[in-house]
Amino acid sequence: MKNLAFFLIGIPFGIIMTKSEVISWFRITEMFRFESFHMYGVIGVAVAVGAVAMFILKNRHVKTWTGVEVSYTPMPFNMKRHLLAGSLFGIGWAITGACPGPMWVLLGNGFWVILIYLVGATIGTWAYGAVADKLPH
Repeated sequence: MKNLAFFLIGIPFGIIMTKSEVISWFRITEMFRFESFHMYGVIGVAVAVGAVAMFILKNRHVKTWTGVEVSYTPMPFNMKRHLLAGSLFGIGWAITGACPGPMWVLLGNGFWVILIYLVGATIGTWAYGAVADKLPH
């Protein structure tokens, strides 16, 4: 049943990402070259929606389908760690033209070349998981 819910949410999400041109390599390039406000506007709206959602989750004590209260633990800010991680993410995004969410939407739109990036992202995630306990967090 949970997988059906993810599917029913994921399909409209993918359509919205496609129609808003968030998956467009050209839009992403415009953003990184500071040539267009389009992507910054979309990201700004996403941040605002996320902030409202977090406010609701924190103050309404929302529960999951299984009855567990939704909670989160804020990550302590670490300038060096977050600067490095953000830079790597941004560089990967600029080079490939896709971040993790849009990669799946691109695949769903039939851009099979994105499989190369998905394999790379999977290997990178696996490699991090293999050495995470040895890294200075």
